Amino acid sequence: MGESGLTNSPATRREFLGHAATATAALTAGTLLSSAGCARSTARLTGRQGGGLIGPGSVVLFQGDSITDAGRDRRREDTANDTRALGTGYALLAAAALLANHGEAKLTIYNRGISGHKVFQLAERWDKDCIALKPDVVSILIGVNDIWHTLDGHYDGTVEVYERDYRALLERTKRELPGVRLVVCEPFVLRCGAVNDKWFPEFDGYRAAARRVATAFGTVFVPFQTMFDEAVRTTPPAYWAGDGVHPTLAGAQRMAQAWLQAVASPTT
Repeated sequence: MGESGLTNSPATRREFLGHAATATAALTAGTLLSSAGCARSTARLTGRQGGGLIGPGSVVLFQGDSITDAGRDRRREDTANDTRALGTGYALLAAAALLANHGEAKLTIYNRGISGHKVFQLAERWDKDCIALKPDVVSILIGVNDIWHTLDGHYDGTVEVYERDYRALLERTKRELPGVRLVVCEPFVLRCGAVNDKWFPEFDGYRAAARRVATAFGTVFVPFQTMFDEAVRTTPPAYWAGDGVHPTLAGAQRMAQAWLQAVASPTT
């Protein structure tokens, strides 16, 4: 036993790591529901009331492609707050932090991402996979397939088509769900695996289009590419996304943290 009074046994290390993980989760999500919001136990907060989008009783929906899908069990998709229904990616990790730190809020969280989808495919299933759920918060991460499937010859879309379809989807969503709060996530790639020079500069156009859409609709914008660009300064890209597109466990955790931080921030 050293001066700290701690042993270096495996059990002690596991206990320490467990406490550290718990503390990190609490710090990450602890500000999402403000004290003012919790005092209004029957009210649903907005980005302009209480400093965040999520409040007591909120229904939260994650939407997108394979990065959001993350192997979720679609047979269980109608079961809210279900581990298998939420997949194994950032949506699960963000949901876990919300549910762990705000049990009193009675949140309802769904994941309806589908691998391979582009914006127009979200639109084709939007009635079932969004409108019918009557979400208070809809988070969308879409765009990588809109360029990837063009590069591999399986799609003839353009940045202009992506932005046009995205705007139409959000217009429809706000029309049918007037009180909904929207979150637009920045599409991202890392320069490794399947991602090579032929992706650029076109991919940057998709990122810019997503930001324009977020600005036009006054949504929260989650800067995933900016976050990963910072991460690769000290750690190789493959550490965060082995194929350059799909995040590793570490990458998914970084995404969850960035999402929670952005959604906790006011939109004004």
